[in-house]
Amino acid sequence: MSPQKAWAVVAGVGPGTGASVARLFAKKYAVALLARSPENFEPLAKEINDAGGKAIGISTDAADSKSVKAAFEKLGKEFGGLPLAAAIYNVGGKFVRKPFLDLSEDDFEAGWEANGRGAFLFSREVLPLLLKNTDAEYPPTLIFTSATAAMKGSAQCASFATGKFAMRALAQSLAREFGPKGVHVNHAIIDGVIDIERTKHYHFDHPEAKIKPEAIADAYWYLHTQPRTCFTNEIDIRPAVEKW
Repeated sequence: MSPQKAWAVVAGVGPGTGASVARLFAKKYAVALLARSPENFEPLAKEINDAGGKAIGISTDAADSKSVKAAFEKLGKEFGGLPLAAAIYNVGGKFVRKPFLDLSEDDFEAGWEANGRGAFLFSREVLPLLLKNTDAEYPPTLIFTSATAAMKGSAQCASFATGKFAMRALAQSLAREFGPKGVHVNHAIIDGVIDIERTKHYHFDHPEAKIKPEAIADAYWYLHTQPRTCFTNEIDIRPAVEKW
């Protein structure tokens, strides 16, 4: 681990993409790990700290403005002397698959809360910090982990797709506003099943049909290190055998 001269924040740290992104970015930066449950960030924070890096975890409800504000107030005290290099919003929220006429109002709001409101609240906190770091080695970066649902609303996925459509719209708007100011905003469409413990029982005919979370982290690092002359504002990531 190199001495940390900046920090990165990952919201939605779990056993898959969030943890892999945090591990990779922790090789260069101090990392803040945000998740609802301490069970999702405490082992990872210990792993990174034991390896010589610096990690701090904070219980955060990404869809609650008070919770998000409180988390960043704590991070401001912890990392106040360091610039923010990268911010990754990896919160998936509750996935609801139901016939539309069976959806309750709460079911519908579940898709919007994490992917729409949460993405907004996170962006509102990180963008002022990223704007202060535009002369860094790599452009300050804001990445949203998204899904195919941001591109098409499948049957019985009205809740999830509406939230992801909102996230994509937000990402596009922010990219157009803050890109010229030196902040790289990216919307990453993850099109496929991620290879984590929860999906071990998903069986496919091809051995490479699942996406490795470490490979997603590699893609995010590549996005972060792109020069200002070559910003990628949307990327889709899928296995070679995925139908699309």
